[in-house]
Amino acid sequence: MFGIGLPEMIIILIVALLVVGPSKLPELARTLGKAFTEFRRMADEVKETFEDEVLKEETAKTAETTDEVKVDDQKQDEAKQEEAKKDEVIYSSRDNDKKPT
Repeated sequence: MFGIGLPEMIIILIVALLVVGPSKLPELARTLGKAFTEFRRMADEVKETFEDEVLKEETAKTAETTDEVKVDDQKQDEAKQEEAKKDEVIYSSRDNDKKPT
């Protein structure tokens, strides 16, 4: 945690004991623990909110892409149908030319 080893932690605790005093040290530790817990809870909440928004955005982009693909597929289908109609007209006119009158 922050590159602090056991010897540094012991020195910090000794200094805190001298500055705050033995009667107030447990109360101070409890208060710091609650503050860190609350900070972690808030950080997790912000992270969760951020991840939810990213997921919503990705879902929206995927939906847009899917809609674009559907529109492209519809356009291709319409183009194929028009091409089939043109071919149908060409073949029917050729068949009429071959029939004797």
